[in-house]
Amino acid sequence: MNEREEIKELTSLLKSKVPIILIESHEEPRILKLLHQACNLEQQVMFRWSITDGITRFTRDDPIYNTNNLVDALKHIDKSPQNGVYAFCDAHPGLKDPVNVRLIREIALEHYKSARTLVFVSPKLEELPSEVLRLAAHFRPQLPTRDEIKSIIAEEADLWRSQSGETARAERGLVDTLILHLMGLEQDDVRRLVRQALRVDGELNSDDLRRVLATKHAALGGGEALGFETSNVRFADVGGLARMKHWINLRRGPFLDSMRGMSTDSPKGVVLLGVQGGGKSLAARAIAGEWNVPLMRLDFGALYNKYYGETERNLRQAFAVAEGMAPCVLWMDEIEKGVATAGSGEQDGGVSRRVLGSLLTWMSERKKPVLIVATANDISALPPELVRKGRFDEIFFVDFPNAAAREQIFRIHLKKRGLDPAQFDVAALASDAPEFSGAEIEQAIVAASFEARARNAQVDTAAIAAELQRTRPLSVVMAERIDALRAWAADRAVMADDAEDAADA
Repeated sequence: MNEREEIKELTSLLKSKVPIILIESHEEPRILKLLHQACNLEQQVMFRWSITDGITRFTRDDPIYNTNNLVDALKHIDKSPQNGVYAFCDAHPGLKDPVNVRLIREIALEHYKSARTLVFVSPKLEELPSEVLRLAAHFRPQLPTRDEIKSIIAEEADLWRSQSGETARAERGLVDTLILHLMGLEQDDVRRLVRQALRVDGELNSDDLRRVLATKHAALGGGEALGFETSNVRFADVGGLARMKHWINLRRGPFLDSMRGMSTDSPKGVVLLGVQGGGKSLAARAIAGEWNVPLMRLDFGALYNKYYGETERNLRQAFAVAEGMAPCVLWMDEIEKGVATAGSGEQDGGVSRRVLGSLLTWMSERKKPVLIVATANDISALPPELVRKGRFDEIFFVDFPNAAAREQIFRIHLKKRGLDPAQFDVAALASDAPEFSGAEIEQAIVAASFEARARNAQVDTAAIAAELQRTRPLSVVMAERIDALRAWAADRAVMADDAEDAADA
Protein backbone atom coordinates (compact mmCIF):
# COMPACT_ATOMS: atom_id res chain seq x y z
CA MET A 1 0.00 0.00 0.00
CA ASN A 2 1.53 3.33 -1.05
CA GLU A 3 0.85 6.76 0.48
CA ARG A 4 -2.09 7.43 -1.81
CA GLU A 5 -3.81 4.23 -0.73
CA GLU A 6 -3.19 5.02 2.94
CA ILE A 7 -4.85 8.43 2.50
CA LYS A 8 -7.72 6.73 0.70
CA GLU A 9 -8.24 4.33 3.63
CA LEU A 10 -8.18 7.18 6.18
CA THR A 11 -10.66 9.13 4.04
CA SER A 12 -12.92 6.10 3.95
CA LEU A 13 -12.88 5.89 7.77
CA LEU A 14 -13.81 9.57 8.04
CA LYS A 15 -16.63 9.13 5.53
CA SER A 16 -18.00 6.16 7.42
CA LYS A 17 -18.50 8.37 10.51
CA VAL A 18 -16.42 6.21 12.82
CA PRO A 19 -16.24 8.18 16.11
CA ILE A 20 -12.85 6.82 17.23
CA ILE A 21 -9.84 5.85 15.09
CA LEU A 22 -6.87 4.04 16.66
CA ILE A 23 -3.44 4.24 15.02
CA GLU A 24 -0.54 2.36 16.59
CA SER A 25 2.71 3.69 15.15
CA HIS A 26 6.03 5.34 16.00
CA GLU A 27 5.83 7.45 12.84
CA GLU A 28 3.82 10.28 14.35
CA PRO A 29 4.81 13.07 11.89
CA ARG A 30 4.06 10.90 8.86
CA ILE A 31 0.73 9.71 10.28
CA LEU A 32 -0.40 13.26 11.11
CA LYS A 33 0.52 14.39 7.61
CA LEU A 34 -1.56 11.56 6.08
CA LEU A 35 -4.47 12.36 8.40
CA HIS A 36 -4.33 16.06 7.51
CA GLN A 37 -4.48 15.25 3.80
CA ALA A 38 -7.50 13.01 4.43
CA CYS A 39 -9.19 15.80 6.42
CA ASN A 40 -8.60 18.25 3.56
CA LEU A 41 -10.24 15.85 1.12
CA GLU A 42 -13.24 15.58 3.43
CA GLN A 43 -13.20 19.32 4.18
CA GLN A 44 -12.86 18.74 7.89
CA VAL A 45 -10.87 20.85 10.34
CA MET A 46 -8.02 18.98 12.06
CA PHE A 47 -6.80 19.62 15.60
CA ARG A 48 -3.80 18.11 17.39
CA TRP A 49 -3.40 17.44 21.12
CA SER A 50 -0.30 16.68 23.15
CA ILE A 51 0.37 17.00 26.85
CA THR A 52 2.97 19.71 26.15
CA ASP A 53 0.90 21.93 23.82
CA GLY A 54 -2.72 21.09 24.59
CA ILE A 55 -5.21 21.40 21.72
CA THR A 56 -4.01 23.37 18.71
CA ARG A 57 -5.28 23.72 15.18
CA PHE A 58 -3.00 21.55 13.05
CA THR A 59 -1.88 24.33 10.71
CA ARG A 60 -1.57 27.03 13.39
CA ASP A 61 0.37 27.65 16.58
CA ASP A 62 -2.49 28.87 18.77
CA PRO A 63 -3.08 26.45 21.66
CA ILE A 64 -6.41 26.50 23.44
CA TYR A 65 -5.93 27.62 27.02
CA ASN A 66 -5.95 25.03 29.82
CA THR A 67 -6.19 21.90 27.63
CA ASN A 68 -2.80 20.31 28.39
CA ASN A 69 -4.27 17.68 30.68
CA LEU A 70 -6.15 14.97 28.82
CA VAL A 71 -9.24 15.29 31.00
CA ASP A 72 -9.43 19.06 30.35
CA ALA A 73 -8.96 18.55 26.63
CA LEU A 74 -11.78 15.98 26.49
CA LYS A 75 -14.07 18.24 28.53
CA HIS A 76 -13.36 21.09 26.11
CA ILE A 77 -14.18 18.91 23.08
CA ASP A 78 -17.31 17.57 24.79
CA LYS A 79 -18.66 21.09 25.37
CA SER A 80 -17.33 22.75 22.22
CA PRO A 81 -19.58 23.22 19.17
CA GLN A 82 -16.48 22.94 16.94
CA ASN A 83 -16.73 19.83 14.78
CA GLY A 84 -13.64 18.27 13.26
CA VAL A 85 -10.96 15.64 13.69
CA TYR A 86 -9.01 15.70 16.97
CA ALA A 87 -5.70 13.80 16.83
CA PHE A 88 -4.36 12.83 20.27
CA CYS A 89 -0.61 12.13 20.33
CA ASP A 90 0.64 9.77 23.04
CA ALA A 91 -2.55 9.86 25.09
CA HIS A 92 -2.28 6.17 26.02
CA PRO A 93 -1.14 6.74 29.68
CA GLY A 94 -4.38 8.66 30.35
CA LEU A 95 -6.60 5.95 28.90
CA LYS A 96 -6.41 4.02 32.16
CA ASP A 97 -8.35 6.76 33.95
CA PRO A 98 -12.09 5.89 34.13
CA VAL A 99 -13.01 9.62 33.93
CA ASN A 100 -11.18 9.94 30.60
CA VAL A 101 -12.76 6.73 29.32
CA ARG A 102 -16.22 8.03 30.19
CA LEU A 103 -15.59 11.36 28.46
CA ILE A 104 -14.34 9.57 25.33
CA ARG A 105 -17.50 7.47 25.29
CA GLU A 106 -19.76 10.50 25.71
CA ILE A 107 -18.09 12.29 22.78
CA ALA A 108 -18.23 9.14 20.64
CA LEU A 109 -21.90 8.43 21.46
CA GLU A 110 -22.82 11.97 20.40
CA HIS A 111 -21.03 11.61 17.06
CA TYR A 112 -24.30 11.28 15.15
CA LYS A 113 -25.25 14.78 16.36
CA SER A 114 -21.88 16.53 16.16
CA ALA A 115 -19.16 15.18 13.90
CA ARG A 116 -16.21 15.14 16.25
CA THR A 117 -13.84 12.30 15.44
CA LEU A 118 -11.21 11.31 18.00
CA VAL A 119 -7.99 9.85 16.57
CA PHE A 120 -5.45 8.32 18.97
CA VAL A 121 -1.88 8.06 17.62
CA SER A 122 0.57 6.25 19.92
CA PRO A 123 3.35 3.66 19.75
CA LYS A 124 1.21 1.42 21.99
CA LEU A 125 -2.54 1.24 22.47
CA GLU A 126 -2.87 -1.90 24.57
CA GLU A 127 -4.76 -0.53 27.58
CA LEU A 128 -8.00 0.49 25.89
CA PRO A 129 -11.08 -0.91 27.62
CA SER A 130 -13.58 -2.95 25.64
CA GLU A 131 -16.25 -0.25 25.83
CA VAL A 132 -13.97 2.08 23.84
CA LEU A 133 -12.81 -0.61 21.40
CA ARG A 134 -16.43 -1.32 20.40
CA LEU A 135 -16.76 2.24 19.13
CA ALA A 136 -13.39 2.33 17.38
CA ALA A 137 -11.81 1.36 14.08
CA HIS A 138 -8.13 0.58 13.58
CA PHE A 139 -5.95 2.11 10.91
CA ARG A 140 -2.75 0.15 10.42
CA PRO A 141 -0.02 2.01 8.54
CA GLN A 142 1.64 -0.15 5.96
CA LEU A 143 5.28 -1.14 6.34
CA PRO A 144 7.60 -0.46 3.41
CA THR A 145 7.83 -3.17 0.76
CA ARG A 146 11.01 -4.74 -0.55
CA ASP A 147 11.10 -2.34 -3.51
CA GLU A 148 10.45 0.67 -1.26
CA ILE A 149 13.32 -0.34 1.05
CA LYS A 150 15.58 -0.75 -1.98
CA SER A 151 14.62 2.77 -3.07
CA ILE A 152 15.37 4.16 0.41
CA ILE A 153 18.84 2.57 0.32
CA ALA A 154 19.47 4.06 -3.14
CA GLU A 155 18.30 7.50 -1.96
CA GLU A 156 20.55 7.42 1.10
CA ALA A 157 23.49 6.23 -1.02
CA ASP A 158 22.93 9.17 -3.41
CA LEU A 159 22.72 11.55 -0.44
CA TRP A 160 25.99 10.19 0.95
CA ARG A 161 27.70 10.63 -2.43
CA SER A 162 26.46 14.22 -2.80
CA GLN A 163 27.64 15.18 0.69
CA SER A 164 30.94 13.29 0.88
CA GLY A 165 31.96 13.03 -2.75
CA GLU A 166 32.50 9.28 -2.28
CA THR A 167 30.53 6.36 -3.67
CA ALA A 168 28.81 4.19 -1.05
CA ARG A 169 30.11 0.64 -0.84
CA ALA A 170 28.54 -2.67 0.24
CA GLU A 171 29.83 -6.14 0.99
CA ARG A 172 29.02 -8.67 -1.72
CA GLY A 173 25.47 -9.95 -1.41
CA LEU A 174 24.83 -7.97 1.77
CA VAL A 175 22.27 -5.52 0.35
CA ASP A 176 19.76 -8.28 -0.45
CA THR A 177 20.21 -9.74 3.05
CA LEU A 178 19.89 -6.30 4.60
CA ILE A 179 16.66 -5.64 2.71
CA LEU A 180 15.22 -8.94 3.98
CA HIS A 181 15.87 -7.96 7.58
CA LEU A 182 14.75 -4.35 7.21
CA MET A 183 11.34 -5.62 6.16
CA GLY A 184 8.96 -5.38 9.10
CA LEU A 185 10.37 -2.05 10.30
CA GLU A 186 8.63 1.27 9.83
CA GLN A 187 9.79 3.62 7.09
CA ASP A 188 11.44 6.09 9.48
CA ASP A 189 13.38 3.27 11.17
CA VAL A 190 14.57 1.92 7.81
CA ARG A 191 15.84 5.30 6.68
CA ARG A 192 17.50 6.05 10.02
CA LEU A 193 19.34 2.70 10.15
CA VAL A 194 20.55 2.92 6.54
CA ARG A 195 21.68 6.52 7.04
CA GLN A 196 23.46 5.61 10.27
CA ALA A 197 25.27 2.74 8.54
CA LEU A 198 26.50 4.91 5.69
CA ARG A 199 27.52 7.82 7.94
CA VAL A 200 29.99 5.61 9.85
CA ASP A 201 32.25 4.61 6.94
CA GLY A 202 30.27 4.91 3.72
CA GLU A 203 29.82 1.14 3.63
CA LEU A 204 27.08 -1.41 4.31
CA ASN A 205 28.72 -4.36 6.04
CA SER A 206 28.12 -7.20 8.50
CA ASP A 207 28.36 -4.88 11.51
CA ASP A 208 25.50 -2.82 10.08
CA LEU A 209 23.44 -5.97 9.59
CA ARG A 210 23.96 -6.95 13.24
CA ARG A 211 22.94 -3.45 14.33
CA VAL A 212 19.77 -3.65 12.24
CA LEU A 213 18.85 -7.02 13.75
CA ALA A 214 19.49 -5.84 17.31
CA THR A 215 17.38 -2.71 16.72
CA LYS A 216 14.60 -4.74 15.17
CA HIS A 217 14.57 -7.20 18.07
CA ALA A 218 14.29 -4.34 20.57
CA ALA A 219 11.64 -2.54 18.52
CA LEU A 220 9.51 -5.67 18.36
CA GLY A 221 9.60 -6.03 22.13
CA GLY A 222 11.84 -9.07 22.36
CA GLY A 223 12.41 -9.69 26.06
CA GLU A 224 14.04 -12.24 28.32
CA ALA A 225 12.01 -15.16 27.01
CA LEU A 226 13.28 -14.75 23.46
CA GLY A 227 16.98 -14.05 23.24
CA PHE A 228 18.68 -12.85 20.08
CA GLU A 229 22.13 -13.36 18.64
CA THR A 230 23.89 -13.24 15.31
CA SER A 231 25.74 -16.53 15.02
CA ASN A 232 29.27 -16.65 13.64
CA VAL A 233 29.35 -20.46 13.80
CA ARG A 234 29.51 -22.26 10.45
CA PHE A 235 29.26 -25.92 9.51
CA ALA A 236 33.06 -25.95 9.18
CA ASP A 237 33.16 -25.38 12.95
CA VAL A 238 31.07 -28.49 13.63
CA GLY A 239 32.65 -31.92 13.36
CA GLY A 240 30.62 -34.70 11.75
CA LEU A 241 26.82 -34.48 11.27
CA ALA A 242 27.36 -34.67 7.49
CA ARG A 243 23.88 -36.01 6.70
CA MET A 244 22.18 -33.25 8.68
CA LYS A 245 24.42 -30.60 7.09
CA HIS A 246 23.51 -31.85 3.62
CA TRP A 247 19.79 -31.78 4.51
CA ILE A 248 20.06 -28.21 5.79
CA ASN A 249 22.06 -26.98 2.78
CA LEU A 250 19.38 -28.24 0.37
CA ARG A 251 16.72 -26.15 2.14
CA ARG A 252 18.48 -22.80 2.43
CA GLY A 253 17.30 -21.56 -0.97
CA PRO A 254 13.60 -22.44 -0.56
CA PHE A 255 13.62 -20.97 2.98
CA LEU A 256 14.92 -17.56 1.88
CA ASP A 257 12.87 -17.61 -1.35
CA SER A 258 9.68 -17.96 0.69
CA MET A 259 10.42 -14.59 2.32
CA ARG A 260 10.69 -13.03 -1.12
CA GLY A 261 7.45 -14.65 -2.24
CA MET A 262 9.28 -16.88 -4.72
CA SER A 263 8.51 -20.23 -3.09
CA THR A 264 5.32 -21.74 -1.68
CA ASP A 265 7.04 -24.54 0.26
CA SER A 266 9.35 -23.63 3.12
CA PRO A 267 11.06 -25.96 5.61
CA LYS A 268 9.32 -25.96 8.99
CA GLY A 269 11.99 -27.27 11.32
CA VAL A 270 13.96 -30.16 12.76
CA VAL A 271 14.33 -31.96 16.06
CA LEU A 272 17.92 -32.68 17.10
CA LEU A 273 17.70 -35.58 19.53
CA GLY A 274 20.80 -36.98 21.12
CA VAL A 275 23.27 -37.39 23.90
CA GLN A 276 24.39 -34.47 26.00
CA GLY A 277 27.52 -32.78 24.68
CA GLY A 278 27.03 -34.29 21.23
CA GLY A 279 26.87 -30.92 19.48
CA LYS A 280 23.14 -30.24 19.22
CA SER A 281 23.39 -26.66 20.51
CA LEU A 282 26.40 -25.96 18.32
CA ALA A 283 24.51 -27.34 15.32
CA ALA A 284 21.55 -25.02 16.01
CA ARG A 285 23.89 -22.03 16.02
CA ALA A 286 25.63 -23.29 12.89
CA ILE A 287 22.35 -23.50 10.95
CA ALA A 288 21.66 -19.81 11.65
CA GLY A 289 25.25 -18.90 10.87
CA GLU A 290 25.36 -20.91 7.65
CA TRP A 291 22.12 -19.31 6.44
CA ASN A 292 23.19 -15.86 7.67
CA VAL A 293 19.93 -15.29 9.55
CA PRO A 294 19.35 -14.26 13.18
CA LEU A 295 19.17 -16.92 15.86
CA MET A 296 16.28 -16.54 18.32
CA ARG A 297 16.55 -18.67 21.46
CA LEU A 298 13.33 -19.43 23.34
CA ASP A 299 13.97 -19.71 27.08
CA PHE A 300 11.15 -21.71 28.64
CA GLY A 301 12.41 -20.81 32.12
CA ALA A 302 11.90 -17.08 31.49
CA LEU A 303 8.62 -17.80 29.70
CA TYR A 304 6.73 -19.15 32.70
CA ASN A 305 5.01 -16.71 35.05
CA LYS A 306 3.13 -17.37 38.28
CA TYR A 307 0.18 -15.16 37.30
CA TYR A 308 -2.68 -16.74 35.38
CA GLY A 309 -2.50 -16.15 31.64
CA GLU A 310 0.88 -14.38 31.70
CA THR A 311 2.83 -17.42 30.49
CA GLU A 312 0.62 -17.79 27.43
CA ARG A 313 0.85 -14.03 26.77
CA ASN A 314 4.65 -14.23 26.98
CA LEU A 315 4.63 -17.10 24.50
CA ARG A 316 2.41 -15.24 22.03
CA GLN A 317 4.70 -12.22 22.30
CA ALA A 318 7.74 -14.42 21.67
CA PHE A 319 6.13 -15.91 18.56
CA ALA A 320 5.17 -12.44 17.29
CA VAL A 321 8.76 -11.25 17.72
CA ALA A 322 10.12 -14.37 15.98
CA GLU A 323 7.85 -13.75 12.99
CA GLY A 324 8.85 -10.11 13.00
CA MET A 325 12.52 -11.15 12.84
CA ALA A 326 11.90 -13.55 9.95
CA PRO A 327 13.71 -15.04 8.17
CA CYS A 328 15.28 -16.52 11.29
CA VAL A 329 16.04 -19.71 13.19
CA LEU A 330 14.02 -20.24 16.39
CA TRP A 331 16.01 -22.46 18.73
CA MET A 332 14.01 -24.27 21.42
CA ASP A 333 16.68 -25.71 23.67
CA GLU A 334 15.71 -28.78 25.74
CA ILE A 335 12.15 -28.50 24.51
CA GLU A 336 11.06 -31.46 26.64
CA LYS A 337 11.36 -29.24 29.73
CA GLY A 338 8.93 -26.68 28.39
CA VAL A 339 5.91 -28.60 27.11
CA ALA A 340 3.42 -30.97 28.70
CA THR A 341 3.38 -34.73 28.50
CA ALA A 342 0.32 -36.80 29.34
CA GLY A 343 0.43 -36.24 33.11
CA SER A 344 2.58 -33.18 33.67
CA GLY A 345 -0.19 -30.67 32.98
CA GLU A 346 -1.95 -31.63 36.23
CA GLN A 347 1.07 -30.56 38.31
CA ASP A 348 1.11 -26.92 37.19
CA GLY A 349 -2.57 -26.07 36.89
CA GLY A 350 -2.66 -26.86 33.17
CA VAL A 351 -0.14 -24.16 32.18
CA SER A 352 2.15 -26.55 30.30
CA ARG A 353 -0.83 -27.99 28.42
CA ARG A 354 -1.90 -24.51 27.34
CA VAL A 355 1.69 -23.75 26.30
CA LEU A 356 1.70 -26.90 24.19
CA GLY A 357 -1.62 -25.95 22.62
CA SER A 358 -0.37 -22.46 21.76
CA LEU A 359 2.84 -23.90 20.34
CA LEU A 360 1.02 -26.43 18.14
CA THR A 361 -1.39 -23.79 16.85
CA TRP A 362 1.40 -21.39 15.96
CA MET A 363 3.45 -24.11 14.28
CA SER A 364 0.48 -24.91 12.04
CA GLU A 365 -0.56 -21.34 11.26
CA ARG A 366 2.64 -19.28 11.05
CA LYS A 367 3.08 -17.50 7.74
CA LYS A 368 6.64 -16.20 7.98
CA PRO A 369 9.81 -18.25 7.36
CA VAL A 370 10.84 -19.24 10.89
CA LEU A 371 12.82 -22.48 11.00
CA ILE A 372 12.35 -24.22 14.35
CA VAL A 373 15.35 -26.14 15.66
CA ALA A 374 14.30 -28.06 18.76
CA THR A 375 17.01 -29.82 20.74
CA ALA A 376 16.08 -32.63 23.12
CA ASN A 377 17.84 -35.19 25.30
CA ASP A 378 14.79 -37.33 26.09
CA ILE A 379 12.31 -37.90 23.27
CA SER A 380 10.01 -39.93 25.53
CA ALA A 381 9.22 -36.74 27.45
CA LEU A 382 7.77 -35.10 24.33
CA PRO A 383 4.06 -35.45 23.49
CA PRO A 384 3.46 -37.40 20.26
CA GLU A 385 1.36 -34.63 18.70
CA LEU A 386 4.43 -32.38 18.77
CA VAL A 387 6.88 -34.65 16.96
CA ARG A 388 4.61 -36.04 14.26
CA LYS A 389 5.30 -35.31 10.59
CA GLY A 390 3.96 -31.91 9.60
CA ARG A 391 5.06 -30.25 12.83
CA PHE A 392 8.73 -30.89 12.07
CA ASP A 393 10.25 -31.99 8.78
CA GLU A 394 12.71 -34.44 10.30
CA ILE A 395 14.05 -35.89 13.54
CA PHE A 396 17.83 -36.29 13.53
CA PHE A 397 19.62 -38.42 16.08
CA VAL A 398 22.96 -36.93 17.14
CA ASP A 399 25.12 -39.78 18.48
CA PHE A 400 28.67 -39.63 19.79
CA PRO A 401 31.00 -38.72 16.90
CA ASN A 402 32.60 -41.54 14.96
CA ALA A 403 36.36 -41.75 14.34
CA ALA A 404 36.41 -39.45 11.31
CA ALA A 405 34.22 -36.87 13.06
CA ARG A 406 36.42 -37.03 16.18
CA GLU A 407 39.45 -36.18 14.05
CA GLN A 408 37.56 -33.15 12.70
CA ILE A 409 36.64 -32.09 16.23
CA PHE A 410 40.24 -32.36 17.46
CA ARG A 411 41.45 -30.22 14.54
CA ILE A 412 38.71 -27.62 15.12
CA HIS A 413 39.49 -27.17 18.82
CA LEU A 414 43.27 -27.21 18.35
CA LYS A 415 43.02 -24.46 15.72
CA LYS A 416 40.63 -22.53 17.97
CA ARG A 417 43.44 -22.33 20.57
CA GLY A 418 46.16 -21.38 18.12
CA LEU A 419 47.66 -24.88 17.94
CA ASP A 420 48.71 -26.46 14.65
CA PRO A 421 46.88 -29.81 14.17
CA ALA A 422 49.74 -30.98 11.94
CA GLN A 423 51.94 -31.05 15.06
CA PHE A 424 49.64 -33.59 16.74
CA ASP A 425 48.82 -37.22 16.00
CA VAL A 426 45.14 -36.48 15.52
CA ALA A 427 44.31 -40.00 14.30
CA ALA A 428 45.79 -41.53 17.45
CA LEU A 429 43.93 -39.09 19.67
CA ALA A 430 40.66 -39.91 17.89
CA SER A 431 41.38 -43.60 18.47
CA ASP A 432 42.03 -42.92 22.17
CA ALA A 433 38.62 -41.20 22.55
CA PRO A 434 36.04 -43.84 21.59
CA GLU A 435 32.48 -42.62 22.21
CA PHE A 436 33.68 -39.28 23.56
CA SER A 437 31.39 -36.36 22.91
CA GLY A 438 32.62 -33.19 21.24
CA ALA A 439 32.37 -31.36 24.57
CA GLU A 440 34.50 -34.01 26.28
CA ILE A 441 37.14 -33.80 23.55
CA GLU A 442 37.27 -30.03 23.93
CA GLN A 443 37.63 -30.27 27.70
CA ALA A 444 40.50 -32.75 27.33
CA ILE A 445 42.37 -30.19 25.20
CA VAL A 446 41.57 -27.41 27.69
CA ALA A 447 42.76 -29.50 30.65
CA ALA A 448 45.97 -30.44 28.83
CA SER A 449 46.59 -26.75 28.10
CA PHE A 450 46.21 -25.88 31.80
CA GLU A 451 48.60 -28.67 32.81
CA ALA A 452 51.18 -27.62 30.22
CA ARG A 453 50.99 -23.98 31.28
CA ALA A 454 51.52 -24.94 34.92
CA ARG A 455 54.72 -26.80 33.87
CA ASN A 456 55.73 -24.00 31.48
CA ALA A 457 55.66 -26.59 28.69
CA GLN A 458 54.00 -26.97 25.30
CA VAL A 459 50.81 -28.94 24.74
CA ASP A 460 51.52 -32.15 22.84
CA THR A 461 49.79 -35.35 21.83
CA ALA A 462 50.89 -37.18 24.98
CA ALA A 463 49.44 -34.50 27.26
CA ILE A 464 46.04 -34.65 25.57
CA ALA A 465 46.11 -38.47 25.51
CA ALA A 466 46.79 -38.48 29.26
CA GLU A 467 43.74 -36.30 29.87
CA LEU A 468 41.62 -38.63 27.74
CA GLN A 469 42.76 -41.55 29.88
CA ARG A 470 41.70 -39.75 33.05
CA THR A 471 38.25 -38.90 31.69
CA ARG A 472 35.22 -41.09 32.32
CA PRO A 473 32.99 -40.13 29.37
CA LEU A 474 29.23 -39.87 29.52
CA SER A 475 28.99 -42.98 27.32
CA VAL A 476 30.32 -44.94 30.32
CA VAL A 477 28.68 -43.01 33.17
CA MET A 478 25.21 -43.05 31.59
CA ALA A 479 25.57 -46.17 29.46
CA GLU A 480 22.11 -47.62 30.17
CA ARG A 481 20.20 -44.42 29.36
CA ILE A 482 22.22 -43.82 26.22
CA ASP A 483 21.63 -47.38 25.00
CA ALA A 484 17.88 -46.89 25.53
CA LEU A 485 17.98 -43.62 23.59
CA ARG A 486 19.84 -45.27 20.72
CA ALA A 487 17.35 -48.13 20.66
CA TRP A 488 14.45 -45.67 20.38
CA ALA A 489 16.14 -43.69 17.61
CA ALA A 490 17.24 -46.70 15.58
CA ASP A 491 13.91 -47.07 13.76
CA ARG A 492 12.34 -43.67 14.41
CA ALA A 493 14.97 -41.03 13.59
CA VAL A 494 17.47 -40.25 10.86
CA MET A 495 21.10 -40.57 11.87
CA ALA A 496 22.72 -37.13 11.69
CA ASP A 497 25.99 -38.80 10.70
CA ASP A 498 27.47 -42.18 9.88
CA ALA A 499 30.86 -43.53 8.90
CA GLU A 500 30.35 -43.10 5.15
CA ASP A 501 28.93 -39.59 5.47
CA ALA A 502 31.66 -38.51 7.85
CA ALA A 503 34.39 -39.76 5.51
CA ASP A 504 32.91 -37.72 2.67
CA ALA A 505 32.40 -34.53 4.73
